[in-house]
Amino acid sequence: MSGDFFDALEAREPGRREAALMAALPLQVAHAQASSPAYTELLAGIDAAGIVSRTALATLPLTRKSSLAFAQAARRALRLGGYAAGTPRRIFQSPGPLYEPEPAADGPDPWRIARALHAAGVRAGQLAHVGFSYHLTPAGAMMEAGLRALGAASFPGGVGNTEQQLQALLDLQPEAYAGTPSLLRILLEKAVEGGHALPGLRRALVSGEACPPALVAWFAEHGVDAYQCYATADLGLIAYETAAREGLVVDEGVIVEIVRPGSGDPLPDGEVGEVVVTTLSPGYPLIRFATGDLSAVLPGPSPCGRTNRRLRGWLGRADQSAKVRGMFVHAGQVADVLKRHPELRRARLVISGELARDHVVLQIEVTPTLPEAFVESLMQTARDLTKLRVEVEALPSGSLPNDGKLIEDRR
Repeated sequence: MSGDFFDALEAREPGRREAALMAALPLQVAHAQASSPAYTELLAGIDAAGIVSRTALATLPLTRKSSLAFAQAARRALRLGGYAAGTPRRIFQSPGPLYEPEPAADGPDPWRIARALHAAGVRAGQLAHVGFSYHLTPAGAMMEAGLRALGAASFPGGVGNTEQQLQALLDLQPEAYAGTPSLLRILLEKAVEGGHALPGLRRALVSGEACPPALVAWFAEHGVDAYQCYATADLGLIAYETAAREGLVVDEGVIVEIVRPGSGDPLPDGEVGEVVVTTLSPGYPLIRFATGDLSAVLPGPSPCGRTNRRLRGWLGRADQSAKVRGMFVHAGQVADVLKRHPELRRARLVISGELARDHVVLQIEVTPTLPEAFVESLMQTARDLTKLRVEVEALPSGSLPNDGKLIEDRR
């Protein structure tokens, strides 16, 4: 399968793309150090010129949403906590509250959504019904910017007011929809209930919620080919679905890592871990932004002809924790156990029991039989890091599921 690409970047030879990204990386790190007060402090002492590989990138600290929220609350004198570079066009609010900019420096499509819309089949001259909120949050504006960059028109439907939105669909007969899958389903159901036809509506780009294969099939039965994109208010587009329907192709404007939950350590392709993104945005230069989402890299290029790396999609949340015997244990502590014992490939802390009788077992994958001294050393490491008495259960290689979980609470 080969595709009608948004631009030539999508079909680049992978080595050329990687070289271009790694050439842009030290410039972005230097820009963040010089233009973002928060990164001036966070990356103090870092030689940006030396950050020219994924290995070097992995030595930099992670930035989390909690870091943004804390900085915004603690440093109100600095716009957006000092993370933005320059003056944004607009500032939006997400629950928390957390404020996100529309960076003026990033051109007419600052969130890079046009690429995902194009992959979903939206074209210049078409009309798209936008079913994302336009109030406080940036989702509606994100789609608007992408549509405008494509040369497509938009109807700002927003959320709610479904009767009015359905009337607009019937009156305007848009060719596309961009919004949450749940609202699209409601609108299509109402159209069927009323005996109304929407013959022009054939394409949809959905995001913001899970859209399982069964729902994609339901949309297809109602004449709409729905494609998903993975985007956030902080980062813009991360990855998007194509006609191949095999994972999500990573956007050309970001560098994506998969790291062990609770740490910043990169994992091999295929392993499930936390999605960490570095943007090449000059207006909001987030470096190693930890999304809290779990995913994995799929092998090989997409059958659609796009050559960038692919993600399996959203596989859950990475921020795992549990309270055991009155103490919190976090995924980062289990990650530290693995870091101190690199001969282990996978480990999982399993908590069971009831009525305040918690039983804690560290399950590990081993190939040969480990000596008793190693098990004792591992138990001591786990106890030092978690402050809990932990048993060790050795399992054959491949026993633990590749799902990114480091803590499993069975209580």
